[in-house]
Amino acid sequence: MRIGVDFDNTIVCYDRIFHKIALEKSLIPENLPVSKGSVRDYLRQQDKEDAWTKLQGYVYGARMAEADPFPEVYDFFTECREKGVSVFIISHRTRYPFLGEKYDLHKSAHAWLKKYNFVNESNGLLTPDMVFIELTKSAKIERINTAMCDFFIDDLPEFLEEPDFPVSTKKILFDPNNQHLENNLTRVSSWQKIRDSFF
Repeated sequence: MRIGVDFDNTIVCYDRIFHKIALEKSLIPENLPVSKGSVRDYLRQQDKEDAWTKLQGYVYGARMAEADPFPEVYDFFTECREKGVSVFIISHRTRYPFLGEKYDLHKSAHAWLKKYNFVNESNGLLTPDMVFIELTKSAKIERINTAMCDFFIDDLPEFLEEPDFPVSTKKILFDPNNQHLENNLTRVSSWQKIRDSFF
């Protein structure tokens, strides 16, 4: 069995760090709910789309190391390794932010994976050649295809429903905040439930 997993908002949970940094920069009120979505929606309601775009680049670049893994995701990767299941991290990011300082967003993603020991040459759960941070959505789809993933786990229903998505790959929608209850995709709300469904 071969499983592909998205990176941003699937392995990495940004709720706490987006809220923390938005407060540091006085972009949001203190009583705003602690979630990435709440920060995004508030800034857009205030007509501060550029501030939101710069904040994303800053978090994904300079402050990436402070982001949290989702609960149980490390355990899922551990169990895959113990049971001989091949897992690939396949994601897409621009190399640099659209606005603000020119952080290398690919470098920060790889550094995060090393920090949390998902990837390590000797004793990590994955080796570097099992991680692919692509530049475009189409390149991500092609990578899922060439990796011959039997399953792919992603937080974006619109990505899983792309017309070019490999027909032989079963789609799993990771929806921890239950935002897509009306969707017809196989939907899972936690990594514990993903573990249960596979093992």
